[in-house]
Amino acid sequence: MGSGDILKIALVSPYDFSYPGGVVNHILALEKQLTGMGHDVRIIAPTSKEVTSENSRYLNIGKARPVPTRGTTTRIAISLHLAPQIKEVLEREKFDIIHLHEPFMPMLCSAVLRFSHTVNIGTFHAATNRVGYNWGWPVSTLMLKRRSRKVMGRIAVSKTAMEYAQKHVPGDYTIIPNGIDLDHFNPDVKPIEKYCDGKLNILFVGRLEKRKGVKYLLKAYQQIKEEFPDSRLIITGPGTVLRDRFERDVKKNCVQDVVFLGNIPLEDLPRYYKTADVFCAPAIGQESFGIILLEAMAVGTPIIATNIDGYASVLTNGREGLLVPPKNDIELANALRKILSDKTLRSEMGARGILTSHEYDWRKVARRINDFYLEIFNRQTKPEWPVNY
Repeated sequence: MGSGDILKIALVSPYDFSYPGGVVNHILALEKQLTGMGHDVRIIAPTSKEVTSENSRYLNIGKARPVPTRGTTTRIAISLHLAPQIKEVLEREKFDIIHLHEPFMPMLCSAVLRFSHTVNIGTFHAATNRVGYNWGWPVSTLMLKRRSRKVMGRIAVSKTAMEYAQKHVPGDYTIIPNGIDLDHFNPDVKPIEKYCDGKLNILFVGRLEKRKGVKYLLKAYQQIKEEFPDSRLIITGPGTVLRDRFERDVKKNCVQDVVFLGNIPLEDLPRYYKTADVFCAPAIGQESFGIILLEAMAVGTPIIATNIDGYASVLTNGREGLLVPPKNDIELANALRKILSDKTLRSEMGARGILTSHEYDWRKVARRINDFYLEIFNRQTKPEWPVNY
């Protein structure tokens, strides 16, 4: 360990660094905060293409490939030949802390854990039976038990994520939620001018996958469109197969003012939340946390979200927005009616959302993670694990 409480830290992601998602964005934000505290931080992750990043702390290990599973696509390194590069990096960098995000996820995180001889900390993000949880956890019970003993500190981003992780890896967990960058997401951002034309804007942000529930939002919008003719549904996020299907359905049903925008760059995302009169998150399940809810809250946009554990842990029904049953387009339409017809309600919910978002300020969250690092580091002596443990 360096002078004072300065640590050399590796943040390890199993997911494609060139394809931003929840875990990758979490790691990027955490790296920024930890570096600001004076720590020496590296990000280790696979990538599917050359990364032209200003982040000089990124270390690529492995080529990420898309793996379709349960209605989504997970981009991970699936090579069985990562060991030489992993061992070379760990020997060269000599980390004080290796912080693995989804520590048993194949192949990179699990392999880094195998060869690590330092203090290992794991963050468990998910609450879903997707890849890495159905065949990556556990590839074998013996391997899981052995490697789970190498994880000396366990963080879960929510109670939902903790309960799911404990089914596979029993033990003590500390809940430290995801954070929100309040410098980037804030109520003073400017809306997108082309959509400031007097129409009421309904916004969706997320991948176009079945579990995100967009088909129920489209059905709900079709129900309320005649009642609110000056309304617009803006759908953003990557995904082409379902987008083509949704666009055909919209055209077939003659639903006006549905805009599909594809993926929105992170730098522009706060402006879209600001443009929205209401943000909708109609996911049907498999969400451990509601980071998109926090993003909407931070700019002061009221929310309609499904009443699933990951979302209900962030949003209080009737306070920052409304919770509705999943897979229920009728209740979703009723919630849209209630919020779109009441400007005062929208303003009050938006103001309360701003206050809630400040509880998740990345500066606060990173300090909690930093304190957790120091607690675990000072409690442990570095074990001499067998190389092939």
